[in-house]
Amino acid sequence: MELAHLQHLYNRIGFGVTPKQLKSLSSKSKKEIIDDLFLLSEKVTPLKVDISFVGNYSIQDLKDITKRRELQKLSRQKIVEYNFAWLNRLSNSTELLREKMTLFWANHFVCESKNILFVQQFNNSLRENALENFGDFVKTIAKEPAMIDYLNSKQNKKGSPNENFARELMELFTLGQDQYSQQDITEVAKAFTGYSRNFRGDFVFKNRQHDENEKTVFGKTDNFNGEDIIDLILEKKQCAKFICEKIYLYFVNDNLNKNHIEEMSEVFYGNYNIEKLMRFVFTTNWFYGEENLSAKIKSPIEFLVGMNTIVPYTIEQPKKAILLQKLLSQILLRPPNVAGWKTGKYWIDSNTIVTRLRLPSVLLNNAEITYSDKGDEEAMVTNFSAKKLRKKTFVKATIDWESFDENFKESSHQDLITQVLGSKINKGTKALLEEKQNVSKRDFCVQLMSLPEYQLC
Repeated sequence: MELAHLQHLYNRIGFGVTPKQLKSLSSKSKKEIIDDLFLLSEKVTPLKVDISFVGNYSIQDLKDITKRRELQKLSRQKIVEYNFAWLNRLSNSTELLREKMTLFWANHFVCESKNILFVQQFNNSLRENALENFGDFVKTIAKEPAMIDYLNSKQNKKGSPNENFARELMELFTLGQDQYSQQDITEVAKAFTGYSRNFRGDFVFKNRQHDENEKTVFGKTDNFNGEDIIDLILEKKQCAKFICEKIYLYFVNDNLNKNHIEEMSEVFYGNYNIEKLMRFVFTTNWFYGEENLSAKIKSPIEFLVGMNTIVPYTIEQPKKAILLQKLLSQILLRPPNVAGWKTGKYWIDSNTIVTRLRLPSVLLNNAEITYSDKGDEEAMVTNFSAKKLRKKTFVKATIDWESFDENFKESSHQDLITQVLGSKINKGTKALLEEKQNVSKRDFCVQLMSLPEYQLC
């Protein structure tokens, strides 16, 4: 494979690649490299934090306001810890593709919970099913306690159906907008009546709350249950097309190519094998087309983890890691709404671009960062006497410059431009970088990561 294509592949299935890794891969064929990526991701390593404290509480304790608040406080603390653990997992995983797919599915099957037991269980369900059968995946997600709470499935009962899950199942998870009627939503909601969970996070089907009457969905009538509905949805080729479009937008390009989507849909429809679909995408010639190279804006998490690929670092305090995510407008485990984060150009605005351009220097120098006291974004304030508008904090991190030196030891300053940026640079940027050739390789790398071009992958 060409080095540019290798770099592109690893930007999309992971978070970048070092020259040392590229050198080890250079003698392998495309098939061998892709086979190895899938082989490494066959394994599933659950992400866990210590939640043994949950065993000290019972459902009866929720009636005691003091114990309930105590449990909620512990859960909030553990969710911060889980966020940090997930960020570190993304930065240090051998199951690279599985972890990137987990991140993708987290913004597809959007869900939020304040219960660490449910958070951990849901996150690991995404991880376990990330490359498996999509139909089974949807059925699993429908029974997840976090999703049952998030989309009000517990309130969906015979005689009083709640339509939240039914609507989002079709609109956001499987078919897309305008692919169903209001009657379909009503009838699908009836089919999912009885879905519930217990205090310990086990799925519970409550027969007495389930509507046993016939339902008419997509013009078909029967005594459908929830899993029957998912099977009906999977029969529609629109389902395969919808998922292929989402994957194309995330892994290939923000501009959909109808011909490519059609090819992907043919591979995916019927079997709904996610691994087979992803393997097809990464082996096509069009995936490596010039129009797709460095064509996407990195998400905040891709930005943070991508920096770690080049210069390994460990943020010392989990809350500071969350602050950085907040300033960049993407906090793991905290989606903005049921539709998830808007991606592509929506990642960048006047506030977040300032933070992105400054962050490499701040993070890799244990420097002070200033941000707004109103809202979460970094503020561009000229009146520094207005102290209420400003907050300052140090982001302390352990920086592994030795690994950077080892990984890039054979790279010149000119090589670094291609290795760190990947994308083409304009004449102005090129002239600016030529003036910096005498600075140390470490400082030059930080300057490269502080350029607008570094926002692309």
